[in-house]
Amino acid sequence: MADPEERSEEHRTDLPPCPTTLGTGLLPPELRAWMVMLAGVGAVEQRLRGVVKERLDVSHDEFLVLCLLAELPPEGLRMTRIAELLGRPKTRLTYQIACLQRAGLVSRQAACGDRRGVVVTLTEKARLLLTEASGALAAAVAEALAHVMGPTQREAMRGLLPEPTAEDATTS
Repeated sequence: MADPEERSEEHRTDLPPCPTTLGTGLLPPELRAWMVMLAGVGAVEQRLRGVVKERLDVSHDEFLVLCLLAELPPEGLRMTRIAELLGRPKTRLTYQIACLQRAGLVSRQAACGDRRGVVVTLTEKARLLLTEASGALAAAVAEALAHVMGPTQREAMRGLLPEPTAEDATTS
């Protein structure tokens, strides 16, 4: 399988240049950058859907819940906070959490001191699945971004992310 960088160069000839490389249109740089980011997000979501279904057997929206929980401390998050962070209605999130719980990927428990609150945590099964699938998921993201962005834009996007710390290496 070809490297995403090489594969993207094969496809680059049939794609118009990235908007941020043109700089001659009507849009200010911030809006051009936003459009490239939207194209990148759309390409990543489209590419990830198949990989997520194949590797984790969950929907894309359920995958987003798992990713959010994977980046948090093991004590989990309240359902209202998950809905807020993902921009999802609580009723839709309740269904997604129920599906993930039936699959053994999350657990739900009452929030301490709040009988209406529910805390969701990732199970060990989910942690193992995410760890096993991480290489394929990362490759799908790299390939999708390489298809819609040039190397300069991809490097700029990576520059927006925090650098991994030694603590990240010991908790992963």
